[in-house]
Amino acid sequence: MKYVNNKGQTLVEYVLIIAIISVIAISLVTLLGGYLKDSVTKSSCELVGEVYVKGDKAGEGHCESPNEIE
Repeated sequence: MKYVNNKGQTLVEYVLIIAIISVIAISLVTLLGGYLKDSVTKSSCELVGEVYVKGDKAGEGHCESPNEIE
């Protein structure tokens, strides 16, 4: 009987799977990062009692105190 060592092949397959998942995760964060930042900023504005002001682009929103808004 011939013994075949498949450990090297399995390692390469795992590395490829991790690489594909990494590329997908990085591209999703790149595409949706601004929207995620806006949603976190909006939530934090409400927690501290400030008003969320939407920016020109995704990710540019910020908090302002209600007294500063005219």
